[in-house]
Amino acid sequence: MSFEKCLLAAQGYLELDMPVDALAELDSMPLEERDVESALQLRLFITMKSHKWDDSLQICDRLRELYPEAVSGYIHGAFCLHERGRTDSALDLLLSGPPSLAEEATYFYNLACYSAVLGDLDGALNYAQRSFAMDGKFRDIAKIDPDLIELRGRL
Repeated sequence: MSFEKCLLAAQGYLELDMPVDALAELDSMPLEERDVESALQLRLFITMKSHKWDDSLQICDRLRELYPEAVSGYIHGAFCLHERGRTDSALDLLLSGPPSLAEEATYFYNLACYSAVLGDLDGALNYAQRSFAMDGKFRDIAKIDPDLIELRGRL
């Protein structure tokens, strides 16, 4: 089966909430195609949706190794670390990423969340405001995000 057909089949299984079949479809690809960015991204989405944080972290490591300027390996890798209770490492990972991260509202929103959890409320507020300025949807998300509960009266 062609690369594109494998990706489409995996996406279809995922839409049907069949993550095991989606991963099996990706595993059927030739080895050299498994490291194509779109294949890694889809594998990451599947494992994150299944809350397989350690597997997801490994995929993020691979994304950062092969595609160091791509933001997803940093944003999603940090999220996985945060979900594993390693928020300090999540913050460090985001801050170590490429300059292109500064173009992403999600980057600043996640910095706000991790900073708030770690007790840096002033820094968190600054990051949150930057994310809101870039994409207003984050203001609504922040109202219900448990990571930002300490900032509720200041947002």
